[in-house]
Amino acid sequence: MPFFDFRGHRVWYETHGPEDPLWPPLLLLHGGPGATHQYLEPLTSLARDGRRVIFYDQIGCGRSDHPTDPAFYSVRTFVDEVNALRSALELDRVHVLGQSWGGMLAMEYALTQPKGLESIAVADSPASIPLWVAEANRLRADLPSDVAQVLTKHEIAGTTNDREYQTAVEVFYRRHVCRLEPWPNCVVRTMQALTEDGFVYNLLNGPSEFHITGPLKDWDITDRLGEISVPTLLLSGRYDEATPTVVGAIHARIPHSEWIVFEESSHMPHVEEPVAFNAAVRGFLAGIDLKRESR
Repeated sequence: MPFFDFRGHRVWYETHGPEDPLWPPLLLLHGGPGATHQYLEPLTSLARDGRRVIFYDQIGCGRSDHPTDPAFYSVRTFVDEVNALRSALELDRVHVLGQSWGGMLAMEYALTQPKGLESIAVADSPASIPLWVAEANRLRADLPSDVAQVLTKHEIAGTTNDREYQTAVEVFYRRHVCRLEPWPNCVVRTMQALTEDGFVYNLLNGPSEFHITGPLKDWDITDRLGEISVPTLLLSGRYDEATPTVVGAIHARIPHSEWIVFEESSHMPHVEEPVAFNAAVRGFLAGIDLKRESR
């Protein structure tokens, strides 16, 4: 399996599709933090017409090494990891697509003004965790009362590892994370990986999407979004936990950003409406590349 070195640790990656100088590769940033690349597998079909698509498991995730020192992990760690991957794979020019936490990371990366970054696609992501939590709790208020009571009971008691709590969280997930029944295998494998090793997720985020207790609870780059100068595509689902309020705050602040809402999707339109999602991304990337080549 291919790996690159990052701070003395191995990070796994995988590439799909041939390399064509007309089409800069697409680098995929998975969610979490602490998830794996598997649930992004439907995006493999973007590796056509010569565009290379690159998956990787972020440090602490999946097939990559899992450092156990909590001090190792920060937002900056994952930004630096993107730079390390680009250097190892010699990606002079690159498009970046991030989903959920991956979209947060894509925006953080764009704020560093890296050379050769052609565009970012931000799927189902917030720019402010306080706003995200406020919206998630608004959605949570619509859950059945018995489910809501279970969530509150365990959060107050500090017993969020209890299976009863996790079952109640899943009710929210099936409304606002992935509405397909059953969940596709690629989603199941990522969720299993998070269940088996939730170290990074619990460290940086906390026990659930709406009960965030880790360092990310105060993360907010809203006031800096105007500094993002590369073409930006925003994608979200009608039933997404990344609500219109969450994504609209980004759209209003990134100059000339585009925003597409998928009417039959929640937090994973790339899984729930893969044909439409991939078509949107493919058209966005091709438009940028063809415009560049025509100069």
